Amino acid sequence: MLMLWLSGCATGGSDPGAGVCPPVVEYSRAEQARAAEEVGALPDGAVIGGWLADYAVLRDQARECSGLQVP
Repeated sequence: MLMLWLSGCATGGSDPGAGVCPPVVEYSRAEQARAAEEVGALPDGAVIGGWLADYAVLRDQARECSGLQVP
């Protein structure tokens, strides 16, 4: 579902730089720390952990598409 949303606004092909890149939302250090605490409180094997890993990959791809530095 998320991939459909991310590709829905693209006007070009799948080549980097060929279309419109999705925005990369920046999170404050406080938000990142809170998210880390919340993720740390999840039970072992929680499905959302895998989803968050996928989200991290998508954010890296959006940064590359936009020409931003990938951490």
